[in-house]
Amino acid sequence: MLYASAKEQLTLKAMPILNLSTSPFIPPIPPNQLHAQEGAVLPIAKPLGWTSFDVVKKVRIATKVKKAGHAGTLDPLATGLLIICIGKQTKAISQYQDLEKVYQGELVLGKTTPSIDLETDFDHAASYDHVTAAALYQLAASFVGYIQQIPPAYSAIKTSGVRAYKQARHGQRVMLQPRQVWIKDFAITSIHIPMVSFEVTCGKGTYIRSLVRDFGEQLGTGAYLASLCRTRIGPYTLQEAYEIV
Repeated sequence: MLYASAKEQLTLKAMPILNLSTSPFIPPIPPNQLHAQEGAVLPIAKPLGWTSFDVVKKVRIATKVKKAGHAGTLDPLATGLLIICIGKQTKAISQYQDLEKVYQGELVLGKTTPSIDLETDFDHAASYDHVTAAALYQLAASFVGYIQQIPPAYSAIKTSGVRAYKQARHGQRVMLQPRQVWIKDFAITSIHIPMVSFEVTCGKGTYIRSLVRDFGEQLGTGAYLASLCRTRIGPYTLQEAYEIV
């Protein structure tokens, strides 16, 4: 687990202010103005290897505001946009969690891992010789709409009061119930078999690792998530996010 050092700071990239006449969400506020604010929203570019709570902790230190929380977890091996609410805006976290999200990622066919990403070692391999570009496009389209999805065993969901990933890391079998999620779009953006690049637009509660797992299972090859970046949450984009450097 990586934590920010005392020397690291939040820095501001070029960031357009949201049009409040068309958006119900407040615009980002520069960190040096936060002392005068009762609440604020900070779009943060989460670095690779950090947990979402690592980022929250860093924001608390950098802004000197103790009350802070994030509006949607990103896995440690994922990067991209993380919305941090501070002060009185923490009461609105659920509103930000409900916003549409966009992810860009790469999956690899022919191998699987228990965590569906590179946190754990490979546990199965299969041939992908039969896979065609047409099959990939057709299968991706079949996931669009409301679908049933089982969350990954390596997730923060609690079962019997314990985080699922803690049970999975101890070799315990994790049984999670399927849930309905909404996939607005699942676009294949590049194909270099076994590597497949994609972009997904989805609703609250969607696990991209589960989508990759199910995609690989239906192809008969298995698959794991090689990389993932969240690029948009509602009106907020990665391009307008603060970086931790």
